Amino acid sequence: MFSRHTISDKVAFALVAFFLGELGDGLNIFQGIYLVALGWNEGSVGIALSMMGFTALLTQTIAGDIIDKTTFDRRKFLSMAALMTAFSASAILFVHEGNVDHALMYITKIIEGVSSSFIGPCVAALTLASFGPDEFDAVMASNIFWGHVGSIVSAVLAGLTAWITYPNIRYCFLVIGFSALLAVVGVKLLPEGDVLMGRGLKGNSNRVAVHSGDDGNDYANMDVQGSSSWSSTQGSIASPKCSSNSVAVEEHAISSYWEIFSDRKTVVLCFTGFFFHFANANVLLVLGELMGGDDEDGNTKRSAIPLIAGAIVLAQFTMSGATYAGDKMTKGGWGRKPLFLAGLLTLPLRCFLIILWQDSGEAWLLSTQILDGIGGGFFGLLHPYLVADITFGSGRFNVIMGLTASCFGLGGTLSNLLGQMVVEKFGHVASLTGSLFLSVIPIVLFTLAMPETAGSRGTNTKSTAVVVDNTGVSA
Repeated sequence: MFSRHTISDKVAFALVAFFLGELGDGLNIFQGIYLVALGWNEGSVGIALSMMGFTALLTQTIAGDIIDKTTFDRRKFLSMAALMTAFSASAILFVHEGNVDHALMYITKIIEGVSSSFIGPCVAALTLASFGPDEFDAVMASNIFWGHVGSIVSAVLAGLTAWITYPNIRYCFLVIGFSALLAVVGVKLLPEGDVLMGRGLKGNSNRVAVHSGDDGNDYANMDVQGSSSWSSTQGSIASPKCSSNSVAVEEHAISSYWEIFSDRKTVVLCFTGFFFHFANANVLLVLGELMGGDDEDGNTKRSAIPLIAGAIVLAQFTMSGATYAGDKMTKGGWGRKPLFLAGLLTLPLRCFLIILWQDSGEAWLLSTQILDGIGGGFFGLLHPYLVADITFGSGRFNVIMGLTASCFGLGGTLSNLLGQMVVEKFGHVASLTGSLFLSVIPIVLFTLAMPETAGSRGTNTKSTAVVVDNTGVSA
């Protein structure tokens, strides 16, 4: 059995990211198609799927702030969040045939929204706490890559299960619960890291953060007057946690909420992400409805969920490639801005091609997911990079991760809600046309208003005293 000293921390993070990827939003698309097959109308499906998004909108910024300030083990937060997300997402197994059980779906989607709000900030905080700002990009790129691979495996397993058990396709959702259990096991392999580093500070100079290297040795980050260096401890340091109940540390940079929320770069990123997801989120659901259709008896075709699985697999496979390529390009000196814009530009082209090829067959429609993969891959990779560039040294890394995720989630939620209402009243082409026009807004906004952030990490510093204790971090 694996232990903390048999695999490196980077591999441990990759394993957790893989299993968390299997909890991804792709299964929400399966849920939408399944509910329509049970007898729900598109408007009710849109409301159900949007409940999670609206809840996450209200909780993600708060979740990020909690993860910033807490000294409660972030790994326990991550385990609980994964389990609650899986249990609530699996509640669809108890929905009966017909346009019924709305309350069950709405309540569990609210629970899912709260619990899932902690997953992203926890992973980002643990990564930053364990590897520091210099290694953060490389390890996050690995996490994101393996998260996409996990989504591919999840979609394949769900599609195969649905095909084998057709017409009783609900058992494909058991993939979620199994993945969550494996993720919890994997979390036990993660280091806790430096608590202060995890919130976007330079770390406590009186403390030593430890992570396991690929050679099996433990490496300690000795933070001395703002400079970091890694040295082998040969296992001599057992834990990076503070031994005392309250430890006063050197002065660190804690920006006020208003100072970091009102930063121009933060505002531009929030609005860009909002409009991108507002235009984008409903497109896959519409694509699935176009490809799935009904059979001669008016029931959802047996091929519907395997086709959606194929769409997700193709997109996630392309995202994996885009993540790998984007990581190499950023290391090669490419700035954040051109790669982010390249991702944004794929959306209007994708919408146009789906409209153009709506009657050309499933293969043509499926191929448009390559563009979704490129756009989602660059966007997902560069989001934490941009937030780290904007916030490192401010002490507000995770709260801005939460704030930006809330804005993205609001866009996605409104997209599912309003997009499905448009489908119900005006048809699929009208919904796609709306997404096409909306997709131009984030391109113009990011081009005109966002400066290049590469190389700016760590410039947010002020002096203010911070005290770490066993209940939380001040400020």
